[in-house]
Amino acid sequence: MNIDQDFRVLVVEDEALISMLIEDMLSDIGCRNVDVAPSVEAALAALEKAEPHFAMLDVNLNGKRSFPVADALASREIPFIFLSGYGAQGLDQPYRDAKVLQKPFQLAELETCLEDALG
Repeated sequence: MNIDQDFRVLVVEDEALISMLIEDMLSDIGCRNVDVAPSVEAALAALEKAEPHFAMLDVNLNGKRSFPVADALASREIPFIFLSGYGAQGLDQPYRDAKVLQKPFQLAELETCLEDALG
């Protein structure tokens, strides 16, 4: 996969080990600018500082749902995928058509999702 040097990804994940693993995977496919947010509030603040080209949202962040972040991304037309151990069943009705990468996932699955999201 050919990623532009300025390509920025926002990873919204509350588990530090998982976010580090995702960062490593993104680095392996050429993403050098990765912002990690462990909560809805941190993700919304990160969006105010720098607009990503793509985002990955864990559905459940310490008991809070990441849907407000999804709404903010959608309003800016920024492509995103949800990350969930429950697949699409973990999504509320308005988000059922969104892309979901089921945890745990492999590098090839992440790469495919990124390619699909970016067309």
